Amino acid sequence: MTTQYRRARRPYDEEPENHERWLISYADFITLLFAFFVVMYAISVVNTGKYKVFSDALGDAFGGAGAALTQNTEVQTTPQATPQAVRRRVMIAQEKVRMTKLAQDLLATMAPLVKEGKVRVTQDSRGVSVEINASVLFDPGEARLTEESREALQAVAVLLKDDPHAVQVEGHTDNQPIRNMYSSNWELSSIRAATVVRLFIESGVAPQRLTAVGHASNHPVADNNDPIGRARNRRVAITILSGVPDPETEIPTAAEGAEAAPAPVVAPVK
Repeated sequence: MTTQYRRARRPYDEEPENHERWLISYADFITLLFAFFVVMYAISVVNTGKYKVFSDALGDAFGGAGAALTQNTEVQTTPQATPQAVRRRVMIAQEKVRMTKLAQDLLATMAPLVKEGKVRVTQDSRGVSVEINASVLFDPGEARLTEESREALQAVAVLLKDDPHAVQVEGHTDNQPIRNMYSSNWELSSIRAATVVRLFIESGVAPQRLTAVGHASNHPVADNNDPIGRARNRRVAITILSGVPDPETEIPTAAEGAEAAPAPVVAPVK
């Protein structure tokens, strides 16, 4: 009877089939996914010392797989995430905002002349440039500012007075020979640039921030073979230089270059 009782009870003693085993795999997947995002966050951290400790601990927790992933990623990303590189990117972004604001202010100040096509305001990595047609500033072949141009330049000087950036004023001419008190276009372009610099100084811009450069006809922006092109080439460019210059690159000397170069291979003479 005991045997029959046991046989009768056996079907009811068996454990029911578990249909929720997928939860274990799902939990493992979520854990690994969480670890992946933690690794991605760790990659963006600039403190490489703490990042290395974290990656090692993570690798130990996941049996070495996490460590291999973080080490491979560190090799690719660490050179781009150094504190110096991050600071420079921030400085460049901040400087771009300042220069864009300055360009907009200059554009608004020179709006009437911009509308007439006599002034161009541009911006690039070098800074903000205000290119003014020489006919707005000077009489033909002269370096004395007209009264109208003095008012326009004084308005520009008001914007530059409290601005910390260096300012370079460049004079340009066409390629036509000059026949007056100036012996060549070199002198005319240089004196015109110096005249604008002098007005800026009189208007309160610090002299140490200013530079005058004469280019004569060596940097044309249009064809000198027709009157319209020559008129465009006669200009003065005022460039407000960016305060975040390109990083310096040291050029190796000839001796260092020779040491770095591999020795030539000479085939034996047979």
